[in-house]
Amino acid sequence: MLTVIGVDPGTALLGFGIIEDSDPPQPLGYGVVMTQPDRPMGERLLQLYTELGALLDRFRPTVVALEQLFFARNVTTALAVGQARGIVLLVSAQRGIPVVEYKPAEVKQAVAGYGRATKAQMQEMVRLLLDLPAPPQPDDAADALAIALCHLQHARFERQLQVFRDGE
Repeated sequence: MLTVIGVDPGTALLGFGIIEDSDPPQPLGYGVVMTQPDRPMGERLLQLYTELGALLDRFRPTVVALEQLFFARNVTTALAVGQARGIVLLVSAQRGIPVVEYKPAEVKQAVAGYGRATKAQMQEMVRLLLDLPAPPQPDDAADALAIALCHLQHARFERQLQVFRDGE
């Protein structure tokens, strides 16, 4: 069975959401790895490495789904996100877990049906699709679940396409 961990990378908060592909998809866990801003960056990255590695070892996902780096105006934020993404890529590669990446608009399209969905719309769709009592908190965890749901949508489509191709 396909198990996906979605990751919303950041050095202050790294969101994660683990989903099992069933009907409906089942959330196995979600939350954030939080680092202290007063700690040296090396220590913060080590914490991300250690805690994300523990999550991968515990849940044994089939794939890691990651949001592609979106270059905003804030270069400092982009660099911090890039460092966190590097940790995700490293920890995944060490465990032989493939990583797939999606653009923010792809995630929104797959989950909400609209590539410019608002954060509130995305959180509500994640809640509905995973049959949760309330939208997941914090936002980083909800974003990570959305990224995982996006990959499930793509994986299901690929399976259907393969069935169609095999039938020809």
